[in-house]
Amino acid sequence: MNPADTFETVLDIRARAVEDLLRQLIGERIEPGEIARPARLLAAMRHGVLNGGKRLRPFLLLESAALFGADESAALRAAAALECVHCYSLIHDDLPAMDDDDLRRGQPTVHRAYDEATAILAGDGLLTIAFDIIADEATALGPDRRATLVLALARASGIGGMAGGQALDLEAQRTPPDETGIITLQAMKTGALIRFACEAGAIVAGAPMADRERLAEFGSAIGLAFQLADDLLDLTSDTTTMGKATGKDEAAGKATLVRLHGVDWARKQLGGLVAQAHDLLQPYGAGAAALKSAASFVAARRR
Repeated sequence: MNPADTFETVLDIRARAVEDLLRQLIGERIEPGEIARPARLLAAMRHGVLNGGKRLRPFLLLESAALFGADESAALRAAAALECVHCYSLIHDDLPAMDDDDLRRGQPTVHRAYDEATAILAGDGLLTIAFDIIADEATALGPDRRATLVLALARASGIGGMAGGQALDLEAQRTPPDETGIITLQAMKTGALIRFACEAGAIVAGAPMADRERLAEFGSAIGLAFQLADDLLDLTSDTTTMGKATGKDEAAGKATLVRLHGVDWARKQLGGLVAQAHDLLQPYGAGAAALKSAASFVAARRR
């Protein structure tokens, strides 16, 4: 990160690069092996993935990759794939059978802009194309490294990661979990993709396993911080600021660490998680400045 640039500037630059690539990848061009790209499904997918957002997960992947001098083009494609998985999860999370939300990033959710069946298929399409992007030879990495990325993303997004966390979240509406259960749920539903984002940069770069593990641990710390901050915002912010409904967790009596321990405890925990994240990056010196700023940003964000 250029010292003259603010964190928000770099975040925006990275976000625009990812969006530009996503516009190309999720476009009308039919790829070898495909038969057709139905217009309505394509439009719904684009609505769900090209609707703004901070693109924090791609940012973490790109900056983690840069830390080890990775190929920028390959890292960008991996970041775009990750964002496809993240946006698929948002589309499905917003469905009436899940969180039943009408707004996402200040715009109608996909099932509101189109219909429920199309939204389900749009999510399916985004999840699938993510692995297409990584596996394609256009991602300029050796086949072994592409396979490692595919496996790591599958584990982070599947039954033992994000999808499993969403299932635990649904169960929690019937049987509120204890503190350990909440931590497990949040580490899977929210933290798994953030952890992957940080580790994936090291994978793209072919960094040693010790660095992969350190970056994954960094991702776990900021993943928990992200969820704590999100739960705080659900209590203290408003729909206009957030671009989505707020106060739903509290109204539903949903079990969160903030609800369990209180706002002051949560803010103290956030400070500790940021310090932990910064400590993990100490071996990388000034090269990790952007990742350190990301940890601070996650904890202090207002939307």
